[in-house]
Amino acid sequence: MILNRRRVLCWILASVTLLLVIVSIARTTQDRRIQSGQNDVRKLHDQSDVAKHLRSNDRQTEYIDKHGMHVVVGKYIGSSLQQVTPNFTWSELNANAFDPDENAGAGGEPLYLQRADEIRAKRLWHINKFNIVASDKIPLNRSLQDVRKQSCQSKNYDVKTLPPASVVIVFHNEAWSTLLRTVHSVLNRSPRVLIKEIILVDDYSNRTFLQRPLEEHLVKLSVPTSVLRMTQRSGLIKARLKGAAEATGEALVFLDAHCEVTPGWLEPLLHRIAESRTAIVSPVIDIINDETFAYTKSFSLHWGAFNWGLHFRWFTMSADVLEDFKHDNTRPYRTPVMAGGLFAIDRQQFFHLGAYDDNMEIWGGENLELSFRAWQCGASVEIAPCSRVGHIFRKASPYTFPGGVGAVLHANLARVALVWMDDWSQFFFKVNPLAAKAAEEQDVSKRRDLRRRLQCKDFAWYLDHVWPEHFFPAPDRRLGLLRHQSSALCIQRPARVSETSNQPSGSASLDVCTHGFFVSQLLVQTPEGYLMADESVCLDSPLAAEQQDAAVRFQACAENRRQKWSLDDDSGQVMHVESGKCLSHPAEGTSDAVVLQVCRSAPEQKWTFEVREWKNNMT
Repeated sequence: MILNRRRVLCWILASVTLLLVIVSIARTTQDRRIQSGQNDVRKLHDQSDVAKHLRSNDRQTEYIDKHGMHVVVGKYIGSSLQQVTPNFTWSELNANAFDPDENAGAGGEPLYLQRADEIRAKRLWHINKFNIVASDKIPLNRSLQDVRKQSCQSKNYDVKTLPPASVVIVFHNEAWSTLLRTVHSVLNRSPRVLIKEIILVDDYSNRTFLQRPLEEHLVKLSVPTSVLRMTQRSGLIKARLKGAAEATGEALVFLDAHCEVTPGWLEPLLHRIAESRTAIVSPVIDIINDETFAYTKSFSLHWGAFNWGLHFRWFTMSADVLEDFKHDNTRPYRTPVMAGGLFAIDRQQFFHLGAYDDNMEIWGGENLELSFRAWQCGASVEIAPCSRVGHIFRKASPYTFPGGVGAVLHANLARVALVWMDDWSQFFFKVNPLAAKAAEEQDVSKRRDLRRRLQCKDFAWYLDHVWPEHFFPAPDRRLGLLRHQSSALCIQRPARVSETSNQPSGSASLDVCTHGFFVSQLLVQTPEGYLMADESVCLDSPLAAEQQDAAVRFQACAENRRQKWSLDDDSGQVMHVESGKCLSHPAEGTSDAVVLQVCRSAPEQKWTFEVREWKNNMT
C-alpha cells in the first residue's frame, strides 16, 4: 500500500516537472514570437519618422510621428480581412457604360442614384475613385450655372486682342464621361476664336475605349483636337511637356482630365496674359462632388501656399491682398504658389522659364517648383477671381506610381528644395528626413545652371516680398519649443484639422517634450510677437477679454493683435499683449492645460523657449 502511494507520488512529481518544462518552452517560444512580431511590425514603418514611441506588441506598434500624427501600424496574419479594392475583370475595366439622361445633373445639380445603381456604383468606385455610374448618366454637355460675381459677369473683353490658346489635357485611364465632359465644356463655354486647338496627352492608358473610339469621337469636334500617346507610363510632368512641345497657340492652358469649365472662364486668364506676358494665372477652383457630381462654388478669398513639409495648402489671403481685393474684386491677385492642376501661361514664357523640371517623376511638387521659379526669376503667379473651373477632388488616387507614391514625392520635393530654397532646404530636410535621404541621389546641376542663367533671386527674397506672412523660421525669428519649467512639459498644437477648417485649430495642450524636429511642438517666434506653428496656426486666446481663466488655443494666423505675445527670457513669463495676462499651466480649477491668468511670480507661469537650430552655422 505504501509502495503504491510512493509510485503515485513519483508519477505526480514527474508529471508536474514535465508540465513546467513544457510551459517554460512555450513561454520562451511565445516571447520569441512576440519579439519577432514586434520586429516585423517595426519594419513596417520608417524609424526616422518616429518622434515618440508609445507601445508595441506582436500585432501592432503605436507612435507619434514628426508631424504630430498618432500612427498605428498593424501586422495582420492570414486572409481574414477582405481586400479594399475588388479584383476587376478585363470586361469591367474596359466597359464604357456611358448612357446619359438628358436632364441628369443639369445646372450642376447633384445626381442621386437608385438603390440598384448604388450597389454597382460602390463596387466600380475603385476603378476611378469617384462615382462612375453617376458620371455615365450625366451628358457631356450638361449645363452649369454662371457662378461668377455680378461684377465679373458685367465685364467685357475684346477677344480679338487676346492670345489664342492651346488647351492641354493629360489623362491616364480616365473615365470616358469625365474626360469628354472636360473637352465638351471647353468647346461649349469658350469663344471659338480663342481656342487654337485641344491637345489630349495619353499617359500610356490601356483602356480600349480610350484608343480608337476616342480618336473617332474627337475628329467630329468643331475645334482641332488630337491625341498624343506616350510610349510608356511617364506621369503628368513629362506628358505635359510633350503636349506643350506640340502646341502652336500663343498661350498654353493646362487642365486636368476631370474638370468642367463655367461661362466666362477663359477670357480673364488670357486677358491677364495679354496685360503681362510674365503672369502665370490660375482660375478659382470649384468643387465637383465625387459622388453626386454636384457643382459647388468654393470660397474665393484663399490663396495657395505650403506647409513645412512642402505640401500644398489653401490659406486665407493676406490682409493687404484682401484690402486690394475689396477695392476691385475682379482683378487677378498674387498667390505664393499655385495648385498646379489648372493654369494658363504664355507659351514662349513657359519655355523661357525652363518649362518643367524633366527629372521630376510622375506627379507631385511640380507646382511648387514652377511657382518658386516664376517668382524668383521675374514672373508672377496669380489667381483670376472671374475665372471659375470645377474639379473632381478625389479622396484617393486610383493610380499606382512606378517606385511608389512616397518615394516619387520625396525625390521631387528634394529637387525643389535643393534648387530653389537655399538655407531653408536644411529646415525642410530636418522636418522631412525621407526627402533628405532622397536628396543624396539627386543631380540638380542643370536646374541650378538655369537659375544662374535667369539671374533669379534667392529664397529669402521670396519669403520677404512674396509671402511675408509665412510661418517658416528666418534669421530674425526663433524656432523652438515652449517648455513649462516645473512640469517639464511642452506646448503642443492639435495634430488633426478641425471640422470647420483645413487647419489644425483647437486647444493648446502640454505633452512630454521631444527631441529633434517634432512638428507639433515647434513654434516660430516672430519680431512682431506672433508664436506661429506649422500649417499657419498661431497661439491665440479668443476669449481673453471676456473670461478670467481664458483658454489658450491654436487658431488660423490672422495678423491681429490678439495673437501677439511678449516672452521675457529672464522672468520666464509669456504675456498676452492684448489682455496683459500671462500664460499659465494651472495645477487645478480648470480642464484646460493652458490658460491666461493675472501675471504673478509663480511656478505655473514660468516658461523657457528652447531654441532649435534650423540651419547650419547659426550664430
